[in-house]
Amino acid sequence: MGRGKFKGKPTGRRQFSTPEEMIAGSSARPRTFKQAKAEEEEISEEESEEESEEESEPEKRKGTQGIIDIENPNLVKPKTLKAKNVDVEKTTELSRREREEIEKQKAHERYMRLQEQGKTEQARKDLERLALIRQQRAEAARKREEEKAAKEQKKAEARK
Repeated sequence: MGRGKFKGKPTGRRQFSTPEEMIAGSSARPRTFKQAKAEEEEISEEESEEESEEESEPEKRKGTQGIIDIENPNLVKPKTLKAKNVDVEKTTELSRREREEIEKQKAHERYMRLQEQGKTEQARKDLERLALIRQQRAEAARKREEEKAAKEQKKAEARK
């Protein structure tokens, strides 16, 4: 007999278990999550019993793990300390970058202190420049005063 235009999917056929299969537990249906979990617990209990019997035997490792007995330092997790075990007097070591940053800040502060006191080479040059500028400004002010006095004198002479 022909199926017609559309064929049914081979996975689309439903199979129902009979009451006899359900009682026997040989159902083709997949087991539920709870049943699977219960089975896993039973299996783990059996394994723990077996492990307790076989504790005296050394553990077999796969591959090179049995040969190489070194821990990877990258995988070692830092140990956490409890508050009562912490040593307060112990100073923590700074990293290289932190030390360099602190040294750089101290050197800059030292340099600025010397700069303010005028002991650095740059400060001396700045002070010389300032003295020269003050001298030029004083000369310019003196010239202006002389010119002003000269103009007033001319005006006074012109009035007479």
